[in-house]
Amino acid sequence: MTPIDFLLWVAYPYITLTIFIVGHIYRYNHDQFGWSAQSSQFLKSDPLLKWGSILFHYAVIFVFFGHIGGIVVPQSFYPMIGVTEEMYHFGAVWFGGLAGAAMVIGGALLTARRLKNKRVNRNSSRKDLFVLLLLGVVTVVGFTNTAWYTATGGEFDYRDTIGPWFRGILSFRPMPEMLATAPWGFQAHVLAAFTLFAVWPFTRLVHVWSLPLEYIKRRYIIYRRGRTNPERSKRA
Repeated sequence: MTPIDFLLWVAYPYITLTIFIVGHIYRYNHDQFGWSAQSSQFLKSDPLLKWGSILFHYAVIFVFFGHIGGIVVPQSFYPMIGVTEEMYHFGAVWFGGLAGAAMVIGGALLTARRLKNKRVNRNSSRKDLFVLLLLGVVTVVGFTNTAWYTATGGEFDYRDTIGPWFRGILSFRPMPEMLATAPWGFQAHVLAAFTLFAVWPFTRLVHVWSLPLEYIKRRYIIYRRGRTNPERSKRA
């Protein structure tokens, strides 16, 4: 193991995960008012926001559980429940590919709206634009790995390498050699993802952890158009 391998595949993941955890605790204790998605719908509601938000948010749910199934769950678990290699490969390529494509398209629509609409752009911070760029890198590189390398019959299997490496990070038994020999596309995806973890607590991405459970039992809010009294307006 070289010093570079240790830095990239051991030190950097632990540093970013520490920032991820400590940063969320700090943000929650010191900036609960800013703990939101800071939606720009009030600034401009248009088809780009509607379709971009739908595609991106639904796709990211499938992508998240796909990563859990492919990296966190050990490969040996699937034969125990009757899932063959062919079945898993088919689902990973086609369902994962469709979810990745929807996430790429949705993210592109949201980015185009934020850059194109002057009112939304003026109310966007540098952090917003940086997060969009970083999300784009993570998504596009990950989608490319699935749609190109895996679909074309590449011999690299992330379940034999990235999966054990990630579980080793979580169990404090790092195995940097697993990532050191991985294709550069997968390495770039991992590094970009952990960079996203590091900046996550300081951006609007924190809204992911805010589940609006109160909405389930809250009564409907009824809005009525107000009528102006001409006589009262004159007296005012």
